[in-house]
This record gives sequence, C-alpha cells and structure tokens, in this order.
Amino acid sequence: MRYDVIVIGGGHAGCEAAAAAARFGAHTLLLTHKFETLGEMSCNPAIGGVGKGHLVREIDALDGLMGRCADAAGIQFRLLNRRKGPAVRGPRAQADRALYRAAMQSMLRSISNLEIREAAAEDLILKDQMIAGVRTGAGEEIACARVVLTTGTFLNGLIHIGETKIPAGRMKIEDGVEAPSIGLSQTLYGFGLAMGRLKTGTPPRLDGRTIDWAALEMQQGDHPPSPFSFLTQAITTPQIACGITRTTLGTHAVIRANLHRSPMYSGQIASTGPRYCPSIEDKVSRFADRESHQIFLEPEGLSDNTVYPNGISTSLPQDVQIALLATIPGLERAAVLRPGYAIEYDYVDSRELSPALEVKSVPGLYLAGQINGTTGYEEAAAQGLMAGWNAARAAGGAAPVLLDRAQAYIGVMIDDLVTKGVSEPYRMFTSRAEYRLTLRSDNADQRLTRLGEAGGIVGSQRAGTLAAKMELLDVSRETLRSRALTPNEAAKQGIAIRLDGVRRNALELLSLTDFSSLARIWPELGSLHADIVEQLEIDAQYAGYLDRQDADIIAFRRDEERALPATLDYGAVIGLSNEVRQKLERIRPATLGQAARIEGVTAAALTLVLAHVKGQKGKNALRA
Repeated sequence: MRYDVIVIGGGHAGCEAAAAAARFGAHTLLLTHKFETLGEMSCNPAIGGVGKGHLVREIDALDGLMGRCADAAGIQFRLLNRRKGPAVRGPRAQADRALYRAAMQSMLRSISNLEIREAAAEDLILKDQMIAGVRTGAGEEIACARVVLTTGTFLNGLIHIGETKIPAGRMKIEDGVEAPSIGLSQTLYGFGLAMGRLKTGTPPRLDGRTIDWAALEMQQGDHPPSPFSFLTQAITTPQIACGITRTTLGTHAVIRANLHRSPMYSGQIASTGPRYCPSIEDKVSRFADRESHQIFLEPEGLSDNTVYPNGISTSLPQDVQIALLATIPGLERAAVLRPGYAIEYDYVDSRELSPALEVKSVPGLYLAGQINGTTGYEEAAAQGLMAGWNAARAAGGAAPVLLDRAQAYIGVMIDDLVTKGVSEPYRMFTSRAEYRLTLRSDNADQRLTRLGEAGGIVGSQRAGTLAAKMELLDVSRETLRSRALTPNEAAKQGIAIRLDGVRRNALELLSLTDFSSLARIWPELGSLHADIVEQLEIDAQYAGYLDRQDADIIAFRRDEERALPATLDYGAVIGLSNEVRQKLERIRPATLGQAARIEGVTAAALTLVLAHVKGQKGKNALRA
C-alpha cells in the first residue's frame, strides 16, 4: 500500500494535518501511538485567547477541526479584551478534555480518504534524496509521496521533576508516561538539519474534591457563549465557573528556599522555555517585589475531578510542590493527582523550512507544531493544517498555498518562523501582526473560506454558509447606503421590525443607523443576524483606519510579488556584506519582502539584490 501523505503524530498539529490532506483528496495515513490519545490536551484544558483565538477562527474558516471540537467540548467561554477594539478581542474556551478528545476522534473517523493506524514511526525512508516512506518500530516500511512530521514534545523528550529525569514525551494521570521518539530525532540529526533543545512546563494536577471552593472567588463565563466555529449555531454543553486564588509570601518563601532543587536553577536544564508562560519559580525570581501571583483553578471536565491550577507551572520536587500548595488559600488540603514537571525536547530550526513548511534540504518532508519551535495547541494546529494541505497538493502535483502577512495570522506566524527562526518557544500575539485591524477574529471566514474552497479543502456546507452570510451582508450594506435613516425617521415612516423572513428582517433592521438601538432586539433575531449587525458596526468603527491599512497592504504586496529565484547566487551580488550574504544564503527568501524581514538585511542590501535580479533577467532575455 502506498499513500499520498503520511502524517506522524496524533496531537493537534497531526490531527489537522491529516484532516486537511484527506479533505484535499489525498490518500492519507495518520500514524499515532494510541488511537485513544488522538486530540489529547497535554497541558492546559483550554483553547484560544488573544492571538491564539484568531488562529482558531482561521483554522475553522479553512474547514479545520479545532473550532468545532472546542465548541462541542467547551464548558466555559469568554471573549477576552471585550472592552477593547474588535481587532484584539480573543475568543477562549475552557474545555472538557474527554469531550474534546471524543469530538476530535469522531470527526477524524468521518473523513474520507483518511486511515488511522497505531504504530510508532522510527525512521524516514529516502530515495534519490527525497522522501519515499516511513519505517515503523516493528520494521514495517510504508511507502508514500510526502510525510508530515508532528512530534510535539516527544522528539527525544525528557521530563524533569526535581532531581528526577524520565525519558518521555508526556506524563498522564491514568497510565504514567508515554515513550519519547528517539529514532526520528536521530534521523533528523542525520539529515544534517540545524536543531536544538527547548523546554516547556505544566503545573501539578489537583483533586477538586479536596479544594476549599467556598473560600475562593469564582469567575463565570460569558452568557451567551461566543462559539469558535462559524458553523456553530449555539453552545449546548453545560457551563461552569472557575476559581481564582493567589500565591502568598509563604508560597514564595517555600520556593526561594528550594530553588537549588529546581532543575532550571540547578543547571540540570539548559534549554530555553517560553518567556510569556513562565514557571512559578521564574515568576518568584524575576518579580521579587510581587507579593502574590494569580492562579485560575480550571476543572478539566464535567465528570472529572481533576483541576488544572493555571499559573503555577513548576518542575520543583514533588514534596516541595505539596508544601507550596499548602500556603495558597483554598489549596491548603489539596491532594496532588500528578506532579507538575518540565519537559525538554528536540526541535528543528524553522529557517530550514520553506514557506510551505517543507524542509528545503529534504524534499517531501513537512514539519508542523512544536518541532518548529512553537508552543501552544493553536499554533500547532494552524501549522498542521497548512503542512497537510501543502503536502497533499505537492503529492498531486499542485503548487503550494502560501498565506501572507496581510491575509492571516497563520501567514504572520509561518513567515516569522521561516524568516526569523526562534530563540524561545514561539507564541502568537496580536502585536506580531502589522495589519491586525484587517486580521480580526470576527472576519476570518470572509478572509479565508473562499481561498480554501478554491484550494480544495473547504466543503460545501461551509462554502454555502459563507455565501449566504455574504449575500446578506451585501444586501445590508447596500440598504444602509440607500436608506440611511435615523430611528426617529424610521418610526415616522412606519418601518416595523418583523420576524417573518430573513431578508425582510435584515433590510428593515439595518435601515437604522443607530446600532446601539438594535441590541435590545437582536437576541430575537438569531446568531446570523447578530453577526451581520456586528460586522456593520465594525465596518463603521474602523472605516477610515481600514482605508489607510488597505493602502499599506497594497504597498506590502508589491514587495511580496517580487519573487527571488530559488537558485539565486548571492555570492554574485556585488556589494553585499559577508554577514548579509550568509543570512540570505541560509534562508533563501522567496520574495523581496521576505528578504526585507530578515534581521540585519538593510534597504541598501535589498537594492543591490533587486538590481542584480533585474540584471540577470535582462541578460537572459538577450540570450533568448
């Protein structure tokens, strides 16, 4: 049996990669250690947030799975930054882990062209220096045209709890640790790829029955909840509250007294962790003047007693973890179901990749997720979707789909990775996007769904939903332009709000220019109408800014359209410094715009490169 695409790894990147490849029509195989761990939420039980929520909406707009799974499993939804502008609002949902896994596995089972097999991939097979297949731990050789590698923290993973070190890719409460992937790490080093080590961490898991909830402040979610998926009409899962507590001076004293036992401070761990998600040891050391740090107590499921204490990731020994918990209000008697830990793992320098996420020196091999130096479910899933889509397209002889920085946060992230690389685990923030007024979470479907439909991975249901929404938006905008009435004028003309038809309702409702007056009635109108009204409000709010940003995007696209030959000899470009030449040769930017974003590449250097390329084209034309 020969497959078009083999996806290795069943985490968030792997699930989206396999689903995207199969939706495109590629004969796809997903290899995972255990079927029951597909879609596992290895760290926090939540999806989305500021920046990350934008990625989930974009994944959904391209018919990916994460948004729909989060909607099916979400037990508390909150739209973050609600008081700020729409561009930086981030949908977030705390999820029931079991429901999320079940939703993901059910969706994967329903996808045509996708086969799932339990097996450990140990090696990659090359033929004529190109990917030809995968070799499993059992010695089986499986032929394929393309491979998508999504190993997460399993690539030569090593868990640290105090002085204890455990080779593993993940630790679970139910059945201990899962084995790391050693063979694939050796294979990648054997390819001569630039690689390194990164680390991440997780907090201890607590038994919710031993927490003093009555002593805690409780945080409710939004009512009604805001779904992730543009296909979800309503959230039907029961909603819960989370507890809030804080560390104390006593907590900090326990940590300071035991820093020498922390692998991060004893020298046991030398790799870099995520700066924006520090351990509690880091917080206490870096912010010595702070008397406390906030902790959110997040239940991991409706029928699960496990609680995730968000804010106290740690790799201190287990006895120290128990001691510091006893100093935190509400957690004085909390039982630890599984200790917190740090995990180190291998990653590939993302500058080894093309914008299609293909390894430049190993054609046919695509990488997605933490193997590229990122952190987070959402970043992994977005890369997985793009890697799986492009692998499938390549297997079928089609050109890759490349999203640019003005199209999507996915484009921002991939461009950052392949152009700049990482010095710490990469996390998405809205501040990374130059065009964030355009790249809002509310309009991801308008930006990307038609592109996905043309590119072969968006199904008829989603395409039809967008078409209906866009027709209603177009009619509504035209109505506003032609009948811009104030509420008083509307009342004088006897315009009544009737609920007997979508179009009539929308036309009459949107004749009113005072949008605030609509809030009283839009609960009666259904979610589609609320979306339409929201879009019109945002259009009106950002109109002047968006016009200016459109001009900036046009200028940006001019540079992005100036392609640089893949075989360009930078050594022949007269006037380049050795440093700039080396950077250009290593990254081999696809466009002049990408070259401009490489650290240290000056405007003068870009002028030299562009002049050289134009000169070469002139010479080739003369030869012809």
